[in-house]
Amino acid sequence: MGVNQPTALEHVLITTKVEKVINWARASSVWPMTFGLACCAIEMMAAGASRFDFDRFGAGIFRATPRQSDLMIVAGTVTYKMAPIIKKLYDQMPEPKWVIAMGSCATAGGPFDSYHTIQGVDKVVPVDIYIPGCPPRPESLIYGFLKLQDKIMTSSLADRYKEIFEPETGADLVARAARLETAS
Repeated sequence: MGVNQPTALEHVLITTKVEKVINWARASSVWPMTFGLACCAIEMMAAGASRFDFDRFGAGIFRATPRQSDLMIVAGTVTYKMAPIIKKLYDQMPEPKWVIAMGSCATAGGPFDSYHTIQGVDKVVPVDIYIPGCPPRPESLIYGFLKLQDKIMTSSLADRYKEIFEPETGADLVARAARLETAS
C-alpha cells in the first residue's frame, strides 16, 4: 500500500560520517595523565576510585607518561618553578590533546596572589575546560570530563588541521613573520 518495508540489509546497516566515528572513539578513550600538584589531586584520585569510577567514561587508565596520554588534568597550584615542566609535558603529549584546569588555584591562582604563583595555568598551556572549587568535588571533575567529551564529539577535524592542509596567503605569512619578530 505504498509503505516501504525495510530490507534485511537496512536492519543491520548503519550509516554515519567517518568524522563522527573518529570523534566518538576519541571521546570514549581519553587517557589522562597523572599530574597532581596540590590538594585537588586527592579529589582527582577519588574520582578514579571505585565510588565515583572514572573508568565508566573510558578514562580510567591514568598514565604516568605524557607520550601515552591525551588529557592533562592540572590539579593544584601552579608555581613559576613548575610552569616550564608543565609546558614540556604538554609539548610531549601526542595530538589531539586536551587540558582540564581543576580547582581555583589552577584556574585563577586561588588565594595565592603572590610572587611565586601563576594566576591560572592558561598562561602556560591552552585550557579546554575549567573546573572551579577549592577543592572541587569528584563529581565536578566528572561533570567537567563529560563537557570535554561533548567538546570532542562536536569538534571538526577540518578546523583542527586547517593550517596544515590550506595554503597560506600573503597576509598570513606577514602576520607570522611579525609574530616571530616580536617573539625574538
